[in-house]
Amino acid sequence: MPLYSYKHPEKEEYIEIVQTMNEEHVYVDEQGVQWQRIFLIPNAAISSKIDGSQENFNSYFDNKKGTLGDAFDASKEAAEKRTKIYGHDPVQKEFFKDYSAKRKGLKHIKDTPDTQNIVL
Repeated sequence: MPLYSYKHPEKEEYIEIVQTMNEEHVYVDEQGVQWQRIFLIPNAAISSKIDGSQENFNSYFDNKKGTLGDAFDASKEAAEKRTKIYGHDPVQKEFFKDYSAKRKGLKHIKDTPDTQNIVL
């Protein structure tokens, strides 16, 4: 059952009451004072942004249902975040390096000169 928050009308006191959705959402204390209901955003996420790290990216998708497009969008967001932090995307640079090594020096089509001149 959901929690409903109430504030005392005169004091800075707060209380959370468990009530069903069908109940009238009113709280009256023992002295007969009716408290004011506080409306909160349900299921608000504190940190829903991806910071670019592998751990954060994996935890972002734990227990979530989504499409492959959602994963691509989150991956792009992480790459942009890493580029903003480091000036380049170290994950992409490592991918290009591995790609080239496995293909006898052949460069990836997106491995452009501006990504090659960055020194770690």
